[in-house]
Amino acid sequence: MTGIDDEPFITAVKPLVDAMGGELVPPDEAGPDDVVLAWEGADVVAVRLPQLADSLDHILAAMERKKGKPLADLDRKAKQEVVRILEARGAFSVRHGVETVASALGVSRFTVYNYLNREKES
Repeated sequence: MTGIDDEPFITAVKPLVDAMGGELVPPDEAGPDDVVLAWEGADVVAVRLPQLADSLDHILAAMERKKGKPLADLDRKAKQEVVRILEARGAFSVRHGVETVASALGVSRFTVYNYLNREKES
């Protein structure tokens, strides 16, 4: 976006929008599914939210960056922690969420289900 990038409000919300894989767009270009944010009575920016499947990919990429290596290279305990975090964030309510996570972790769907069931038993 140009023109309002230096607005303090934009600066404040941009990290959140980036973290969820959204996009900032001018309010006059907002579509019906975009969320227009107002500040002090004026529309300042609109947030274009990602599709759920894209959001899961974005979350997985962010987790890889945070861990500093591919999720498939993590040990079992770390993979279980990733599954726990993803479950808390609703990753498995997304269509093919288990398959997507299993692929990213380099494990089978069965293993992901085991991690999920192990968490529920404790």
